[in-house]
Amino acid sequence: MMKVVGIDPGLAETGIGIVVGRGLKIDSYSFGIIKTAKNLPIQERLLRIFSKIRQLLSEQQPDLIVIEDVFSLGKNPQPGITLGKVAGVVLLAACQTDVPAVEVPVRQAKQVLTGNGNASKEQLEVAVRRLIAHPDSIKPFHLSDALALAIIGLFRNQNAPFQ
Repeated sequence: MMKVVGIDPGLAETGIGIVVGRGLKIDSYSFGIIKTAKNLPIQERLLRIFSKIRQLLSEQQPDLIVIEDVFSLGKNPQPGITLGKVAGVVLLAACQTDVPAVEVPVRQAKQVLTGNGNASKEQLEVAVRRLIAHPDSIKPFHLSDALALAIIGLFRNQNAPFQ
C-alpha cells in the first residue's frame, strides 16, 4: 500500500488530503484543513502551517507528498508570492521529515481527473468525490483540490514499491 498526502497551500486555509491505495485503487482517504487567523503576523501564520504539516507528516509517515505548484499572475503577483511562502514551509516540513515531495500544477490534476485542464473547481470536486466514493460534497474546495493532488500522486506512482 502507498500513502500519499496532497496539499493545497493557502495562508488562510491550507487543504490536506490523504489517500491510501495501490495502483489505481483507493482503499481509504481522509481530509482536513489548517486555518490561520488573519490578525496574526505572516511569520506566525507560516509557523503554524509548518508545525501542523510537520506534525502530520511525522504521525502519518506518508510515502509521498504532492503540493500544488504555485503560479503568479503578472498583473497581481502578491497572492502568488504569498502562496510561494506557504509552499516553501510545506516543502521544508517534508524535507525535515524525510518525505519525498513533488509539485504538480492543479491544471494537470484537472486534466487527469476530469479530462479537462480548464475544469472548474466544482467539476474537479465531483471527479474526486466519485473516485473516492464520498457521498457528500467536499468543501471548501481546498479540500477537494488537496485530495485531487494526493490521488494524482497515487496514480502516477502505481508501480512504486509497496510496504
